[in-house]
Amino acid sequence: MTNAAPPQPKKSFTKVVIASLIGTTIEWYDFFLYGSAAALVFNKLFFPTADPLTGTLLAFTTYAIGFLARPLGGLVFGHFGDKLGRKKLLVLSLVLMGGATFAMGLLPTYAAIGVGAPILLTLLRLVQGFALGGEWGGAVLIVSEHGSAERRGFWASWPQAGVPLGNLLATAVLAVLAGVQSEEAFLSWGWRVPFLLSGVLVLIGLWIRLSVSESPIFLEAQKKVEAGKLQEKPPIVAVVRDHWREVLIAMGARMAENVSYYVITAFILSYITAKLGMPRSAGLNAVLIASFAHLLTIPMWGALSDRIGRRTTYLIGTVGIGAWMFPFFLLLDTKSFFPMVLAVTVGLVLHGAMYGPQAAFFSELFGTKVRYSGASIGYQLASIAAGALAPLIATALLKSYDSTFPIVLYVLAMCVLTVIAVVAAKETKGSSLDRTDVGAASVRA
Repeated sequence: MTNAAPPQPKKSFTKVVIASLIGTTIEWYDFFLYGSAAALVFNKLFFPTADPLTGTLLAFTTYAIGFLARPLGGLVFGHFGDKLGRKKLLVLSLVLMGGATFAMGLLPTYAAIGVGAPILLTLLRLVQGFALGGEWGGAVLIVSEHGSAERRGFWASWPQAGVPLGNLLATAVLAVLAGVQSEEAFLSWGWRVPFLLSGVLVLIGLWIRLSVSESPIFLEAQKKVEAGKLQEKPPIVAVVRDHWREVLIAMGARMAENVSYYVITAFILSYITAKLGMPRSAGLNAVLIASFAHLLTIPMWGALSDRIGRRTTYLIGTVGIGAWMFPFFLLLDTKSFFPMVLAVTVGLVLHGAMYGPQAAFFSELFGTKVRYSGASIGYQLASIAAGALAPLIATALLKSYDSTFPIVLYVLAMCVLTVIAVVAAKETKGSSLDRTDVGAASVRA
C-alpha cells in the first residue's frame, strides 16, 4: 500500500529534510552538551565533593531530570501538534531549547551562590527536557508525512542523523576548548562558550524551519475534520484507549537503543577519567570519531529497512549491541586510544541499526490525528526508564561492584526487552500514513 498524500516537488521535499535535520541537530547539540558537561565540568563546578564518582553521580542526576520532563513535553507538543500542525510546534521547541541552553552559559557556579546554582541548573535542564520531548515527534513526522512510502525509512532517518550530528558538534566544541585551554581556564570560563554558542545556532535553525511547509497528510486530515467527515477525539485520550499496544511496542523497542547509546557516549566519559585515570580529551575524541561513523551509517540502516523491513533491521542492531557489550569494556580497559575508538565506533554503528529505521517504524504505528501524540509518548516515556537512568545505573553499578560486568548484564537485559517488543509488532514497511486509525493492526496476533 502506498502513501496517498500528493507527491511533493523534489526541491520542496529536500528543503523539509534539511530543515528537520538542522533543527534536530541544534536541539540535540544543546541536550548532549549538558551530558558531556555533566561528566566533565558540572560535577566540579555545581556539585563539588571529595569523591569524583559521587560528584559525577550527582551531576548525572540533574542530567536524568531532563529526561523526566520529556514525556510531559511529548504529551503537550503531541496534543497540539495533532490539532494545530507539526510546523508551529517545531518552531516553539527550538526556541525553548536554545533559550535554556544559552541561559546555562550565564549561570553562576556553586562557589558563587551556593545551593542556588544547582537549583537553577536543574530548572533549566527541565526546560531542555520539555522542549526535546516535543521536538523528536514533529521532526520525524513532518519528513515521513511529506515523503513516499517506498523510501520512508531512508528519508525519515535523516532527522535521526541529527542526533549524532548534534553530539558530534557538542563534543567537537568541547574537545577543541579542552585541547587549547588549560584545566584552570576551561573550568573557569571555557566551558561556557559552547552553551552561549547555542544562541547563534538557534537563530539559524529558526530561519530554516520557518521556511518549510506544513505536512500535507496532516492538512488533508484537518480538512476532513473541518468538513465533518472525520470525528476528532482528544489525541491523548485516543492514544491511551485505542493505541496503548503501539505505545508499549515503541517503549520496548527503545530500551536497548536508548540505554546502549548513553552508556557508550555519556557514561564512557566519566568511566575513563574517574576509573581509568585517562585524560578527558581521549574520551571526547573517541566519541567524536565514532559519532561521525554513526552519522554516516544511520541513513544506510534506514535505507536497508526499506528493503528488508523495519523489524529485521532493528533486530540486527539489538542482537549486535548486546553481543558487542562484552568486548566494549575490554577494549576501554586497555587504556589505549585506538582500541577505545574501535569500541565506541562499532557500538554506535550497531546502535544505528536500531535508530535508523526507528522514525519510520514509529510513524507507521499510528494514525494521522494521533501520530504526533502516540509516537512522542512511546518515545519519551521510554527515555525515563532507559536513557535517563542509564548513566546513573552504570555509575552506581561501577561504584558498588568495582566491575563493568554488571553493566554488561544491564544492557543485555534491555536488549531482551527490545527483542520481545519488536517481535510482537507486525512489519510496517510500505504502509500508508494517510489514514486516521491503526489500532491493533500493527501488533502481531
